[in-house]
Amino acid sequence: MERPAEFSLRQDDGALAAVLTGDWTAYTLGDAGAELDEALADAPQVRLDLSGVGRMDTAGAYAVHRAARGRIDPSVVTARPEAMRLLDIVDDALKTRHPVVAKREGFWDLMERIGRAVFELGDDVMETIAFFGRMLVVVARAIVDPRRIRWAACVSLAERAGLDAIPIVATTSFFIGAVVGLLGANMLQQFGAEVFAVELIGIAVLREFAIVITAVLLAGRSASSFAAEIGSMKMNQEIDAMKAMGVDPFETLVFPRFFALLLTIPLLTFVAMIAGLVGGLMVSWSVLDLGPAFFLQRIADNVGATHFWVGMSKAPVMAAVIAGIGCRQGLEVGGDVESLGRRVTAAVVHAIFSIILIDAVFALIYMELDI
Repeated sequence: MERPAEFSLRQDDGALAAVLTGDWTAYTLGDAGAELDEALADAPQVRLDLSGVGRMDTAGAYAVHRAARGRIDPSVVTARPEAMRLLDIVDDALKTRHPVVAKREGFWDLMERIGRAVFELGDDVMETIAFFGRMLVVVARAIVDPRRIRWAACVSLAERAGLDAIPIVATTSFFIGAVVGLLGANMLQQFGAEVFAVELIGIAVLREFAIVITAVLLAGRSASSFAAEIGSMKMNQEIDAMKAMGVDPFETLVFPRFFALLLTIPLLTFVAMIAGLVGGLMVSWSVLDLGPAFFLQRIADNVGATHFWVGMSKAPVMAAVIAGIGCRQGLEVGGDVESLGRRVTAAVVHAIFSIILIDAVFALIYMELDI
């Protein structure tokens, strides 16, 4: 049972002595600390007897330290060894001087921020490599033993993260194909070569725009969703509970999302290609008076399947990047809502940046291979 903090005063060899009793903790201290400090304020010599104190925490130790005016030694304070150690800890903490760091401004502040950003970038790169390495281990386990795959979660995520995006992907790609057709028609009509707008539409849509538009839309739609879902579980300590039960979060949370996008992005890319070609066909038909049969024949003869497969070859890489970035940012969420919002934003920004970078790398590779 807790006892309130109390003290009494007496004269001891010409010095004022305070005898403390009860529990000197944050819950039982009350006004005893302030009253003790006031009672001993004018005393030239002070002694403290803490042998009757039951429990004591740092709040009680600080109150005693303040009343003793910092004179914490056996000649002035009588206490049990554990109480004396607590008083010494509080005394050392109060005597510690924290260095004042001068605030840098101007050029030096800029250099410091750049240096910190470089180190943070290095740490981020190493963590990303470790994440994808662990992901490869989980994928290898799934290939060796397909029974480890959670098919229900994979199918549900494929529908929610991929198939539900068909309308927005098709609509966006349709208008992108139409815009490319309009630009090609306006520019090529000046040279009397408007018929080549068909090849321009086919190559641009099949090779670049279909996969890029699909990946960017899924970066904003699925990567943010993955980061928010996993981050919310991280905030609620559900992932820690999974680890305590022996469940691997990568197999349960990351792999189904990776597998779902790996299945759906090629399908969405194909839908985007068809929608983009339809948009270009409508423009060439209405503006250039090139019929659908002529449009499709020139696509088959002059564009061919090479550009189709070039565009489709990027889909698995985009799927891995979008799923990996979204899941990794979700696993990095801390315990507050601000961290969740920051990581969701980072997931979208990093995914879009990676998509553009990867597309540029693919373009350079295929250019060198003359494909």
